[in-house]
Amino acid sequence: MSATRIATELEVREVDVHDDDAVAAWLHVVNTADRHERGEHSTPWRLPELLAGLREPTKHRRHHLFVGVADGRAVASGGLGLPLLDNLSAADIEVSVLPDLRRRGYGTRMLEVLESRARQEGRTRFDSEVGYRYELPSDGAGVPGVEFGKRHGYGFGIGDVQRELPLPVDEALLAEIAGEAAPYHSDYELRTFTTPFPEEHLRSYLELSSRLNTEAPTGDNEYEDEAVDLEAFRMHEARLRKQDRLAWHTVALDREGTVVGYTDLVVPEHDPDFVMQWGTLVDRTHRGHRLGLAVKIANLRAVQAAHVADGRRLVTWNAEVNDHMIGINERLGFRAVARGGELQKKIA
Repeated sequence: MSATRIATELEVREVDVHDDDAVAAWLHVVNTADRHERGEHSTPWRLPELLAGLREPTKHRRHHLFVGVADGRAVASGGLGLPLLDNLSAADIEVSVLPDLRRRGYGTRMLEVLESRARQEGRTRFDSEVGYRYELPSDGAGVPGVEFGKRHGYGFGIGDVQRELPLPVDEALLAEIAGEAAPYHSDYELRTFTTPFPEEHLRSYLELSSRLNTEAPTGDNEYEDEAVDLEAFRMHEARLRKQDRLAWHTVALDREGTVVGYTDLVVPEHDPDFVMQWGTLVDRTHRGHRLGLAVKIANLRAVQAAHVADGRRLVTWNAEVNDHMIGINERLGFRAVARGGELQKKIA
Protein backbone atom coordinates (compact mmCIF):
# COMPACT_ATOMS: atom_id res chain seq x y z
CA MET A 1 0.00 0.00 0.00
CA SER A 2 1.39 3.42 -0.90
CA ALA A 3 2.36 5.97 1.72
CA THR A 4 -0.14 8.42 0.18
CA ARG A 5 -3.00 5.99 0.51
CA ILE A 6 -2.08 5.16 4.10
CA ALA A 7 -1.90 8.86 4.98
CA THR A 8 -5.48 9.39 3.81
CA GLU A 9 -6.57 6.71 6.29
CA LEU A 10 -5.27 8.76 9.23
CA GLU A 11 -8.13 10.53 10.95
CA VAL A 12 -6.86 13.65 12.70
CA ARG A 13 -8.98 14.94 15.58
CA GLU A 14 -8.52 17.89 17.89
CA VAL A 15 -8.27 16.70 21.48
CA ASP A 16 -10.74 17.91 24.10
CA VAL A 17 -8.42 18.86 26.96
CA HIS A 18 -11.20 18.07 29.45
CA ASP A 19 -11.28 14.45 28.26
CA ASP A 20 -8.74 12.59 30.42
CA ASP A 21 -8.65 9.53 28.18
CA ALA A 22 -8.12 11.57 25.00
CA VAL A 23 -5.26 13.53 26.54
CA ALA A 24 -3.74 10.28 27.87
CA ALA A 25 -3.82 8.76 24.36
CA TRP A 26 -2.14 11.89 22.95
CA LEU A 27 0.50 11.78 25.68
CA HIS A 28 1.24 8.09 25.15
CA VAL A 29 2.34 8.78 21.59
CA VAL A 30 4.44 11.81 22.59
CA ASN A 31 6.24 10.03 25.43
CA THR A 32 6.75 6.78 23.50
CA ALA A 33 8.31 8.66 20.59
CA ASP A 34 10.58 10.73 22.84
CA ARG A 35 11.77 7.68 24.80
CA HIS A 36 12.64 6.06 21.49
CA GLU A 37 14.80 9.07 20.57
CA ARG A 38 16.43 9.95 23.92
CA GLY A 39 16.24 6.67 25.83
CA GLU A 40 16.67 6.94 29.59
CA HIS A 41 17.29 10.67 29.24
CA SER A 42 13.78 11.36 28.00
CA THR A 43 11.94 13.71 30.38
CA PRO A 44 8.31 12.69 29.83
CA TRP A 45 5.27 14.70 30.79
CA ARG A 46 3.25 13.14 33.60
CA LEU A 47 -0.48 13.07 32.94
CA PRO A 48 -1.65 14.90 36.11
CA GLU A 49 0.64 17.88 35.50
CA LEU A 50 -0.21 18.00 31.80
CA LEU A 51 -3.96 17.98 32.51
CA ALA A 52 -3.62 20.71 35.11
CA GLY A 53 -1.55 22.86 32.80
CA LEU A 54 -3.92 22.52 29.86
CA ARG A 55 -6.95 23.45 31.95
CA GLU A 56 -5.54 26.43 33.84
CA PRO A 57 -6.28 29.87 32.32
CA THR A 58 -3.31 31.67 30.78
CA LYS A 59 -2.68 34.94 28.97
CA HIS A 60 0.64 33.89 27.55
CA ARG A 61 -0.09 31.00 25.19
CA ARG A 62 -2.90 28.96 23.68
CA HIS A 63 -2.39 25.23 23.15
CA HIS A 64 -4.15 22.91 20.71
CA LEU A 65 -3.60 19.15 20.76
CA PHE A 66 -4.35 16.82 17.85
CA VAL A 67 -4.34 13.04 17.69
CA GLY A 68 -4.06 10.90 14.57
CA VAL A 69 -6.07 7.69 14.68
CA ALA A 70 -5.64 4.69 12.34
CA ASP A 71 -7.59 1.45 12.74
CA GLY A 72 -9.03 2.76 15.99
CA ARG A 73 -5.59 3.38 17.52
CA ALA A 74 -3.81 6.65 18.34
CA VAL A 75 -0.64 6.51 16.23
CA ALA A 76 0.32 10.18 15.86
CA SER A 77 0.19 13.28 18.04
CA GLY A 78 0.41 16.93 17.15
CA GLY A 79 0.89 20.00 19.30
CA LEU A 80 0.30 23.63 18.29
CA GLY A 81 1.36 26.42 20.64
CA LEU A 82 0.32 29.99 19.85
CA PRO A 83 2.00 32.87 21.72
CA LEU A 84 -0.58 35.52 22.65
CA LEU A 85 1.49 38.41 24.03
CA ASP A 86 4.62 38.40 21.88
CA ASN A 87 6.10 36.58 18.86
CA LEU A 88 2.64 36.93 17.34
CA SER A 89 3.76 35.67 13.93
CA ALA A 90 5.03 32.42 15.48
CA ALA A 91 3.59 28.98 16.12
CA ASP A 92 5.27 26.15 18.02
CA ILE A 93 4.72 22.91 16.16
CA GLU A 94 5.29 19.37 17.48
CA VAL A 95 4.73 16.12 15.59
CA SER A 96 5.16 12.63 17.09
CA VAL A 97 4.53 9.22 15.54
CA LEU A 98 4.80 5.82 17.22
CA PRO A 99 8.26 4.44 16.26
CA ASP A 100 6.99 1.19 14.73
CA LEU A 101 4.52 3.02 12.49
CA ARG A 102 6.75 5.64 10.90
CA ARG A 103 7.35 6.23 7.18
CA ARG A 104 3.69 5.65 6.39
CA GLY A 105 2.73 9.28 5.85
CA TYR A 106 1.24 9.80 9.31
CA GLY A 107 3.70 12.50 10.32
CA THR A 108 3.26 14.36 7.04
CA ARG A 109 -0.52 14.32 7.40
CA MET A 110 -0.32 15.60 10.98
CA LEU A 111 2.09 18.36 9.98
CA GLU A 112 -0.28 19.45 7.21
CA VAL A 113 -3.07 19.85 9.75
CA LEU A 114 -0.92 21.80 12.20
CA GLU A 115 0.51 24.14 9.58
CA SER A 116 -2.94 24.75 8.10
CA ARG A 117 -4.32 25.67 11.51
CA ALA A 118 -1.32 27.93 12.18
CA ARG A 119 -1.89 29.73 8.88
CA GLN A 120 -5.55 30.23 9.77
CA GLU A 121 -4.34 31.91 12.96
CA GLY A 122 -2.19 34.28 10.89
CA ARG A 123 1.12 32.68 11.86
CA THR A 124 4.00 32.79 9.39
CA ARG A 125 6.93 31.49 11.49
CA PHE A 126 6.89 27.86 12.57
CA ASP A 127 9.24 26.76 15.37
CA SER A 128 9.94 23.14 16.23
CA GLU A 129 12.40 21.08 18.29
CA VAL A 130 13.75 17.57 17.84
CA GLY A 131 15.49 15.52 20.55
CA TYR A 132 17.98 12.73 19.81
CA ARG A 133 20.83 10.72 21.31
CA TYR A 134 24.11 12.38 22.14
CA GLU A 135 26.25 10.13 19.94
CA LEU A 136 24.42 11.32 16.81
CA PRO A 137 25.73 14.27 14.76
CA SER A 138 25.46 17.67 16.40
CA ASP A 139 23.87 19.16 13.27
CA GLY A 140 21.19 16.47 13.21
CA ALA A 141 22.35 14.99 9.91
CA GLY A 142 20.60 11.67 9.42
CA VAL A 143 18.36 12.11 12.49
CA PRO A 144 14.83 11.08 11.42
CA GLY A 145 13.07 14.06 13.00
CA VAL A 146 15.54 16.56 11.59
CA GLU A 147 15.44 15.04 8.12
CA PHE A 148 11.63 14.99 8.27
CA GLY A 149 11.67 18.71 9.07
CA LYS A 150 14.09 19.49 6.24
CA ARG A 151 11.89 17.68 3.74
CA HIS A 152 9.05 19.97 4.75
CA GLY A 153 10.99 23.23 4.61
CA TYR A 154 12.33 23.51 8.17
CA GLY A 155 15.90 24.71 8.50
CA PHE A 156 18.23 23.50 11.25
CA GLY A 157 18.90 26.70 13.17
CA ILE A 158 21.05 25.62 16.12
CA GLY A 159 22.00 22.51 18.07
CA ASP A 160 21.47 22.14 21.83
CA VAL A 161 22.90 19.70 24.36
CA GLN A 162 21.02 18.15 27.29
CA ARG A 163 23.11 17.72 30.43
CA GLU A 164 22.30 15.99 33.70
CA LEU A 165 23.63 16.30 37.23
CA PRO A 166 22.84 13.69 39.91
CA LEU A 167 21.53 15.22 43.14
CA PRO A 168 22.61 16.00 45.73
CA VAL A 169 25.90 17.60 44.71
CA ASP A 170 28.66 17.41 47.31
CA GLU A 171 28.26 20.44 49.58
CA ALA A 172 32.03 20.80 49.85
CA LEU A 173 32.24 21.35 46.09
CA LEU A 174 29.41 23.90 46.13
CA ALA A 175 31.04 25.76 49.01
CA GLU A 176 34.38 25.77 47.21
CA ILE A 177 32.92 27.19 44.00
CA ALA A 178 30.80 29.74 45.85
CA GLY A 179 33.88 30.89 47.77
CA GLU A 180 35.84 31.36 44.57
CA ALA A 181 33.09 33.50 43.05
CA ALA A 182 32.23 35.58 46.12
CA PRO A 183 34.95 38.27 45.79
CA TYR A 184 33.73 39.11 42.30
CA HIS A 185 30.14 39.96 43.26
CA SER A 186 30.51 41.64 46.66
CA ASP A 187 28.50 44.65 45.42
CA TYR A 188 25.45 42.48 44.74
CA GLU A 189 22.90 40.80 46.98
CA LEU A 190 21.73 37.26 46.28
CA ARG A 191 18.20 36.32 47.26
CA THR A 192 16.57 32.88 46.99
CA PHE A 193 12.85 32.10 47.27
CA THR A 194 10.05 29.90 46.04
CA THR A 195 6.71 31.17 44.80
CA PRO A 196 5.12 33.64 44.98
CA PHE A 197 7.81 35.83 43.44
CA PRO A 198 8.29 38.96 45.62
CA GLU A 199 6.30 41.85 44.16
CA GLU A 200 9.09 44.39 44.66
CA HIS A 201 11.43 42.49 42.35
CA LEU A 202 8.97 41.08 39.83
CA ARG A 203 9.04 43.75 37.13
CA SER A 204 12.83 43.93 36.88
CA TYR A 205 12.99 40.12 36.89
CA LEU A 206 10.53 39.95 34.00
CA GLU A 207 12.30 42.71 32.10
CA LEU A 208 15.48 40.62 32.27
CA SER A 209 13.98 37.16 31.73
CA SER A 210 11.97 38.40 28.75
CA ARG A 211 15.27 38.68 26.86
CA LEU A 212 16.41 35.09 27.46
CA ASN A 213 15.30 33.79 24.06
CA THR A 214 17.14 36.53 22.18
CA GLU A 215 20.28 36.85 24.31
CA ALA A 216 21.00 33.12 24.36
CA PRO A 217 22.60 31.83 21.14
CA THR A 218 19.99 31.33 18.42
CA GLY A 219 22.06 30.33 15.39
CA ASP A 220 20.14 30.91 12.18
CA ASN A 221 16.78 31.14 13.94
CA GLU A 222 15.00 34.39 14.72
CA TYR A 223 13.04 35.08 17.89
CA GLU A 224 11.58 38.14 19.58
CA ASP A 225 11.76 39.17 23.22
CA GLU A 226 8.87 38.05 25.38
CA ALA A 227 6.34 40.55 26.68
CA VAL A 228 6.57 41.87 30.23
CA ASP A 229 3.17 41.17 31.77
CA LEU A 230 2.81 40.88 35.54
CA GLU A 231 -0.68 39.38 35.40
CA ALA A 232 0.44 36.71 32.95
CA PHE A 233 3.28 35.75 35.28
CA ARG A 234 0.95 35.41 38.27
CA MET A 235 -1.27 33.17 36.15
CA HIS A 236 1.85 31.16 35.28
CA GLU A 237 2.56 30.74 39.01
CA ALA A 238 -1.02 29.56 39.59
CA ARG A 239 -0.57 27.05 36.79
CA LEU A 240 2.59 25.69 38.41
CA ARG A 241 0.75 25.26 41.70
CA LYS A 242 -2.05 23.33 40.01
CA GLN A 243 0.60 21.12 38.39
CA ASP A 244 2.30 20.50 41.76
CA ARG A 245 5.50 22.03 40.41
CA LEU A 246 7.60 24.02 42.87
CA ALA A 247 9.72 26.78 41.34
CA TRP A 248 12.93 27.95 43.01
CA HIS A 249 14.45 31.30 42.08
CA THR A 250 17.71 32.98 42.97
CA VAL A 251 18.25 36.58 41.85
CA ALA A 252 21.20 38.96 41.99
CA LEU A 253 20.25 42.50 43.00
CA ASP A 254 22.30 45.60 42.35
CA ARG A 255 22.53 48.44 44.87
CA GLU A 256 19.19 49.85 43.69
CA GLY A 257 17.46 46.51 44.24
CA THR A 258 17.09 45.77 40.52
CA VAL A 259 17.31 42.16 39.36
CA VAL A 260 20.41 41.97 37.16
CA GLY A 261 20.86 38.20 37.21
CA TYR A 262 18.65 35.20 37.90
CA THR A 263 18.25 31.46 37.66
CA ASP A 264 15.12 29.29 37.94
CA LEU A 265 14.59 25.60 38.49
CA VAL A 266 11.46 23.55 38.99
CA VAL A 267 10.84 20.48 41.13
CA PRO A 268 7.83 18.52 39.77
CA GLU A 269 5.95 16.56 42.41
CA HIS A 270 4.66 14.03 39.88
CA ASP A 271 8.10 13.21 38.47
CA PRO A 272 10.36 11.23 40.85
CA ASP A 273 13.32 11.25 38.46
CA PHE A 274 14.07 14.80 37.35
CA VAL A 275 14.43 18.42 38.39
CA MET A 276 14.28 20.93 35.54
CA GLN A 277 16.75 23.79 35.24
CA TRP A 278 14.96 26.63 33.47
CA GLY A 279 16.40 30.03 32.57
CA THR A 280 19.65 31.62 33.72
CA LEU A 281 20.66 35.09 32.52
CA VAL A 282 22.79 38.02 33.63
CA ASP A 283 22.23 41.54 32.31
CA ARG A 284 24.94 42.49 29.80
CA THR A 285 26.01 45.54 31.79
CA HIS A 286 26.62 43.42 34.91
CA ARG A 287 28.59 40.56 33.41
CA GLY A 288 32.11 39.75 34.52
CA HIS A 289 31.18 39.39 38.21
CA ARG A 290 30.50 35.63 38.12
CA LEU A 291 26.85 36.28 38.86
CA GLY A 292 25.66 33.41 36.66
CA LEU A 293 27.75 30.99 38.67
CA ALA A 294 26.76 32.62 41.97
CA VAL A 295 22.99 32.43 41.43
CA LYS A 296 23.13 28.82 40.22
CA ILE A 297 25.15 27.72 43.24
CA ALA A 298 22.89 29.57 45.68
CA ASN A 299 19.74 28.14 44.11
CA LEU A 300 21.08 24.60 44.10
CA ARG A 301 22.21 24.83 47.72
CA ALA A 302 18.76 26.04 48.76
CA VAL A 303 17.02 23.18 46.97
CA GLN A 304 19.38 20.64 48.49
CA ALA A 305 18.94 22.09 51.98
CA ALA A 306 15.19 21.54 51.61
CA HIS A 307 15.76 17.87 50.61
CA VAL A 308 13.02 18.04 47.97
CA ALA A 309 15.11 16.63 45.12
CA ASP A 310 17.51 14.06 46.61
CA GLY A 311 18.07 11.11 44.29
CA ARG A 312 16.87 12.93 41.19
CA ARG A 313 18.77 14.24 38.19
CA LEU A 314 18.94 17.96 37.44
CA VAL A 315 18.42 18.53 33.71
CA THR A 316 19.58 21.54 31.75
CA TRP A 317 19.81 22.47 28.08
CA ASN A 318 22.37 24.78 26.48
CA ALA A 319 23.15 25.77 22.95
CA GLU A 320 26.23 23.80 21.95
CA VAL A 321 28.06 27.07 21.22
CA ASN A 322 27.26 28.63 24.62
CA ASP A 323 30.74 28.00 26.01
CA HIS A 324 30.36 30.24 29.07
CA MET A 325 27.25 28.55 30.47
CA ILE A 326 28.56 25.12 29.53
CA GLY A 327 31.73 25.85 31.49
CA ILE A 328 29.66 26.72 34.57
CA ASN A 329 27.60 23.55 34.25
CA GLU A 330 30.62 21.32 33.74
CA ARG A 331 32.30 22.79 36.81
CA LEU A 332 29.23 21.71 38.78
CA GLY A 333 29.50 18.18 37.37
CA PHE A 334 26.89 18.13 34.62
CA ARG A 335 27.54 15.60 31.85
CA ALA A 336 26.21 15.62 28.30
CA VAL A 337 23.57 12.94 27.67
CA ALA A 338 21.44 13.94 24.65
CA ARG A 339 21.04 16.48 21.88
CA GLY A 340 18.33 18.68 20.47
CA GLY A 341 17.85 20.64 17.30
CA GLU A 342 15.90 23.89 16.97
CA LEU A 343 14.20 24.08 13.59
CA GLN A 344 12.41 26.98 11.97
CA LYS A 345 10.32 27.56 8.86
CA LYS A 346 9.01 30.85 7.49
CA ILE A 347 6.24 31.30 4.98
CA ALA A 348 5.17 34.35 3.01
